Amino acid sequence: MPLLEYECLDCGERFEALVRNSIPPACPGCESQHLEQLISTFSVSSETTRQTNLTAIRKKNAPAQRDKAIAEAEAVRNHRES
Repeated sequence: MPLLEYECLDCGERFEALVRNSIPPACPGCESQHLEQLISTFSVSSETTRQTNLTAIRKKNAPAQRDKAIAEAEAVRNHRES
């Protein structure tokens, strides 16, 4: 029973799945079976890999952080006006 890595082609979520008896897994986010199997890599922990992963996560979350900052500024402005 191999543990394989997948990326959902519908929603973009990446996940690992334990594959049994060739039953295709489903995406935990959207339950789609439109998946791409990724090449698994061994785990390496170094300053470079940590920094690369942190940069990728920050880039992915940047739009949400920007929207959150805008919403907070609007809430403060609305609070001051009332």
